[in-house]
Parts: sequence; C-alpha cells; structure tokens
Amino acid sequence: MILQITLTMAGAAAILHVWLSLRVSRLRRPLKIGFGDGGNEILLRRMRAHANFAENVPIFLILLAVLELASGGNLILWTAAILFILARIAHAFGMDRPGANPLRVGGIGVSWLVLIGLGLHAILIAYQAPPISTGVTLPAARSAAVAG
Repeated sequence: MILQITLTMAGAAAILHVWLSLRVSRLRRPLKIGFGDGGNEILLRRMRAHANFAENVPIFLILLAVLELASGGNLILWTAAILFILARIAHAFGMDRPGANPLRVGGIGVSWLVLIGLGLHAILIAYQAPPISTGVTLPAARSAAVAG
C-alpha cells in the first residue's frame, strides 16, 4: 500500500527541513558563529524556527500515516497536510520578524490546530472501528478442562 499523502508530505517536510537548515547556515558564515547563536537575535530566531519545525513534524507525519492507513486518503487529510506545511513556512518567515506577528502566530496556531484535529480524528477512528479480534474462543469441552 502506498501512502500517497504521507509520502508527499514527508518529501515536502524533508525539503523544508533542508531550507530551514540553510537559512541558519547562511547566517553563520558571515557572522563567524560556528556554534550556538553568539548572541545574535536573528540567528537565534532562525535556529528556533528550525528546531520548532523539527519538534512538530515527526508527530504530524506519524498521525498522518496512521490516519491514512486507517481511513485511506481523503480530502480532509490532504487539506490538513497542506495547511500544516504552509503553516510551517509562514512560521519560519514570522520568526524573522520581532515580536508576535501574523505569520508567526498564524503559523504556529494553524500547526497546532491541525495537530489537535488529526489527534482527535485518530482517537475517534480508534474507538469507532470494530475490534480486530474479539479474543480467543475455546470449544466448550476445552473451556471446562482449562477452568478445572
């Protein structure tokens, strides 16, 4: 089974991860800061945008994969996945600006809403689906022997 949505978003996330890494690296060279942020606020913001991405993407991809396995691909999953990726891009640009701004707040807000929505969807599917197995049923004669 090919998980088209998950594979697409994992690929997009990998590309974004490299882009966020490059944004940090491109600042390090001219600032001559090889480790840490060197007290540079812009570098710190880009490092946090990259770290925040790395903190949120794994649970997103796990939820996406298990939901796609459980329910198949559908428009809701595609929409949630695209919103999450766009929100992470918005958050990265928002982190370049000082203070709370629409890109930063909107990016993290949409990311959280998508994660909450996917999480709730996963819980609902788990308890609405019929059980895989109802247990082991022993023949009547065997049941009496085991009990005794």
